[in-house]
Amino acid sequence: MTGTSEGNSGLRVLAVANQKGGVGKTTTAINLGTALAAVGERVLIIDLDPQGNASTGFGITNDARSLTSYEVIAGEASLTQASQQTMVPNLSVVPANADLVGLETALMSEANRPYRLRDAVAAWLSEQRAITADVGAEDGPFSYVLIDCPPSLNLLTLNAMVAAHAVLVPVQCEFFALEGISQLKESIDQIRASLNPGLEIQGVVLTMHDARTGLSREVASNVREFFGPKVYDTMIPRNVRVAEAPSHGKPILLYDHDCPGSKAYIDLAREIIDRERMYKAA
Repeated sequence: MTGTSEGNSGLRVLAVANQKGGVGKTTTAINLGTALAAVGERVLIIDLDPQGNASTGFGITNDARSLTSYEVIAGEASLTQASQQTMVPNLSVVPANADLVGLETALMSEANRPYRLRDAVAAWLSEQRAITADVGAEDGPFSYVLIDCPPSLNLLTLNAMVAAHAVLVPVQCEFFALEGISQLKESIDQIRASLNPGLEIQGVVLTMHDARTGLSREVASNVREFFGPKVYDTMIPRNVRVAEAPSHGKPILLYDHDCPGSKAYIDLAREIIDRERMYKAA
């Protein structure tokens, strides 16, 4: 396996977050994870959205979600126990379902509520180190954990950001694209100040871009002005094949690997890997 990390010490945890709905968070988690796996990284996706769309996007039916991210955060299962290998080599998913809606109430009296996922990832990382240390281990270490967050700044998103090294922010190239971005940035700053000092914005990805329209170009320009070099060069085009793929339970790279959306996610994966290398070298 080729990859960016040297052992599990190089694992990077990225929360895919934006409290605005419909911006392509889940689509980005599914297809970026698949693209990273396609270029040689080993990836775990944690579905933390009660809608469970990232799980559906990999063809995991509701009946197959006996252990989910709910059980992980509730302390009833480990990430190892809850994760499932997908149809994509080198990519596993911890599925989600509607049980997550009740998590905040279930943990109301727990003092360590914001740290539950962070602690679960730490325990999983120790397990992975032990596994990859075995002489007979066939798989290399995991390189990335992508956490698909719900479209709100609730306890689930808080857990994701406390567990993450960095946040990846999808922004839709449409009117009101920057709506709520300031609030998200303030939330990241607050979490950095109080719960996770190392948290940063890894990057901003422009989604649903239509180069034919002045609006898309204007929005892209505004987002780049707001975030500067944090915005990736790669933009995800508005592409009907990307929209169709989840209904077939497949990432776009398996559904139509030649379409513009597939090529864009491969480019984004490479750009993220390059950016991670620069961070590590700094």
